[in-house]
Amino acid sequence: MMNFDCFDQPYPSNRYPVMARRGMVCTGSALASAAGLEMLRQGGNAIDAAVATAAALTVVEPTANGLGSDAFAIVWHKGELIGLNSSGFAPEAITAEQVKAQGHSTMPTFGWTPVTVPGAVKAWKSLNERFGKLTLAQCLAPAIRYAEEGYPCSPVLAHYWQAAFDKYKKEFAGKPEFDEWFATFAPQGHAPQPGDKITLKNHAETLKEIGRTQADSFYQGQIADQIDACSRKYGGYLRKADLEAFENEWVTPIRLNYRGYEICEIPPNGQGIVALMALNILKEFQFQEKLHVETVHRQLEAMKMAFKDGLFYITDPKAMKVKTEHLLDPQLGRLRADQITDTAQDPQVSELPQSGTVYLCTADEEGNMVSYIQSNYMGFGSGIVVEGTGISLQNRGHDFSLDDQHANYLEPRKRTYHTIIPGFLMKEGKAVGPFGVMGGYMQPQGHVQVAMNLIDFHLNPQMALDAPRWLWERDNRIYVEPHFPTALAKALQKRGHRIEVCLDPGVFGRGQMILRMENGTLIGGTESRTDSNIACF
Repeated sequence: MMNFDCFDQPYPSNRYPVMARRGMVCTGSALASAAGLEMLRQGGNAIDAAVATAAALTVVEPTANGLGSDAFAIVWHKGELIGLNSSGFAPEAITAEQVKAQGHSTMPTFGWTPVTVPGAVKAWKSLNERFGKLTLAQCLAPAIRYAEEGYPCSPVLAHYWQAAFDKYKKEFAGKPEFDEWFATFAPQGHAPQPGDKITLKNHAETLKEIGRTQADSFYQGQIADQIDACSRKYGGYLRKADLEAFENEWVTPIRLNYRGYEICEIPPNGQGIVALMALNILKEFQFQEKLHVETVHRQLEAMKMAFKDGLFYITDPKAMKVKTEHLLDPQLGRLRADQITDTAQDPQVSELPQSGTVYLCTADEEGNMVSYIQSNYMGFGSGIVVEGTGISLQNRGHDFSLDDQHANYLEPRKRTYHTIIPGFLMKEGKAVGPFGVMGGYMQPQGHVQVAMNLIDFHLNPQMALDAPRWLWERDNRIYVEPHFPTALAKALQKRGHRIEVCLDPGVFGRGQMILRMENGTLIGGTESRTDSNIACF
């Protein structure tokens, strides 16, 4: 399997990876990880643990996801790698013409207009029914307990909650459709501070209803009626008929061979293919040092090229004008590699044939592993909370275009370009393990950096996650972390990159990883940039 050269030294990480034999759960919350571990101890498998952790995260990290989220998963189960696309589509009643008639030249960010059908709850149902050993109600029990009995607010959670409160108080004043957000998430008139007890009673009741009805209430019953009524009350487009019509999709993960390892991602409408497109270029080079100007320069140029093509072609696969295999053609990778010069460029779109988030991963002693991600987008999402339910709705529709010549043009029942992506590593037909880096358009950039840290530079999982990161923002603007080497930053500036130090660690994504060694030992790494935790036994 994977060869790590750096177990004997802490640099560049001050933490060592965690190892276990029977089971492991990695995510951005100690309470959510504990929920997953609880399922493993009750005889559940990695899939049960993933569902329990995902449900708990809607309670203990509502600043990034909720019951109105979308979700994607990659599951290794009994020797087979299976993907799940549980991203919802635009309501049937919405059109680009209607949105423009409301005075918008681009899709709005907040309110009911950018709300699409939530897919996360159906993801829990699908994963549980196909792979789980416990009932869905059992998997939701820890989340219900946290919501009902309360939990303490952690420092990073408090930071993002306060930022959202300040923004919403300024932007949503006098707009009654947002009143439920304040009633749910700021009932005392302010955001919770570190150590404050948080209870989400409506959320708990909705989770109980989801468990009682195997999630059917959310899409066909009482909860769907509540969503429909709230949407109609405030002029939204989402209807019960949209929820009833939604089905998620089992998919075959797309793969790229990178130096003998297969990097696996969910196919479009997700942006995981952008990471593979960048690696398809970078595999044409050999790299000796991670923090070297030639390495980072080529990574940045390949990333820009991949995004240029990805943002142009990727949308709902039913509407894509190119096939994924064309975007991953080795010849295209070689062509793009040849286009990289010694200076920063603004690449053009390739001519091709006629295309707020939480991440978790789990593993069990049976060999099952899960890479799972769900998100409301932009923190709390649309700012809409369905009255009396605790359901905070995503704003994924914001990424649609109102330009009828754009691949991602808004149309009824269409799925938009999607930023959230789970990753998975394979070698010679065997599972190496799940990994992911959450954070909007940082995600494929994080996947590339973490995968190369493991494969090219032989860093162990914790070091691979802790190593200094960069983020291509737009044009030639690059954000780097405060501990990014100064000499390297100056060398990149000489090549035309506009380097800016960013003090917000959340900008650079939050990752988790579990790898299985040849002897069966699980080795986990968790994000140092947030309230992360590994639970194992």
